[in-house]
Amino acid sequence: MELKVQLLSDSAVLPTRAHEGDAGLDLCASEAAHIGPGERWQVPTGIAVEIPEGHAGLVLPRSGLARRHGISLVNAPGLIDSGYRGEVKVLLLNNDPAEVFRIQPGDRIAQLLITPFVTADAVEAETLSASDRGEGGFGSTGR
Repeated sequence: MELKVQLLSDSAVLPTRAHEGDAGLDLCASEAAHIGPGERWQVPTGIAVEIPEGHAGLVLPRSGLARRHGISLVNAPGLIDSGYRGEVKVLLLNNDPAEVFRIQPGDRIAQLLITPFVTADAVEAETLSASDRGEGGFGSTGR
């Protein structure tokens, strides 16, 4: 599959995979930014994408940024619908209690995963079928 990408600025970087066979394409910042402890920032990538119909783009955090700097995505995963043609922006959160996180143009800040999906229409039901789990919620398995 090909993903059409429009570069919107001179500092934009075409998304690429770090390694052959990687699922995600690296998204890079197109502008410098600094995110203080506990702050969030919308970081532009300088790109727009044309996601094929029947697919969605999921913007996912980079594990290395999380481990080394405490950087996560505010709305992980971010969702890009196939009809969206605007600039891809990444909502980063600095979870480090003391250090400012600095970003330069070209820095890898997130990953983009293109995935197929199935649409479903919600319909009201008076009852739901039984299951082994039933109404058990978070932590209900005891593990």
